[in-house]
Amino acid sequence: MEENLKSLQKLTECFKRLPGIGSKSAERMAYAILDEDNEFVKTFSDALLDVKNKIHRCNVCGLYTENDDVCDICRDNTRNKQKIIVVSYPRDVIPFEKLKTLDATYHVLHGVISPIQGINIEDLNFVSLQKRIEENGVEEVILAMNPTIEGDITAIYIAKLLQPYNIKITRLAYGLPMGGTLEYADSLTLAKAIEGRNKIEEE
Repeated sequence: MEENLKSLQKLTECFKRLPGIGSKSAERMAYAILDEDNEFVKTFSDALLDVKNKIHRCNVCGLYTENDDVCDICRDNTRNKQKIIVVSYPRDVIPFEKLKTLDATYHVLHGVISPIQGINIEDLNFVSLQKRIEENGVEEVILAMNPTIEGDITAIYIAKLLQPYNIKITRLAYGLPMGGTLEYADSLTLAKAIEGRNKIEEE
């Protein structure tokens, strides 16, 4: 029957492109939309367009924002701008912000180095991090990549590139499970990982 419902098939294929959504889940979501009233569907479609049209990267840190140029965190003059937590993706900032007591700013790479996928340091938001270090008197960079092979490669390479700046370079302690992701880390585990962060020594 679905073969004759091309618009439903198209919607299903769109849902399948989202991470973690398989064919069956995509079908259920498409049929769920079909069962909703027009008001909800319009609200849903407007929300999708707003996400794409209103949200962009902060010119300073790379975090997503709806402000003109700079996100709220970078605008906050009470933040310790001499300490930068470097993360791979915007969603990785959320668990750190939940800690409340953490006084730092962030820098989002928007990815990790992955030789298999052909992603190199030039493809990441790294040059702007160097600029911040040079211009803002940064004292410490905390590398908070996910504890995965790609995360390890990225952290090690960035640490090597930042060594000439003569600043403190640390990495989260391994209270986080290998292969895990920051977005699923509980506050206590993350707080301990921050507290026990290790200085990366030059080889």
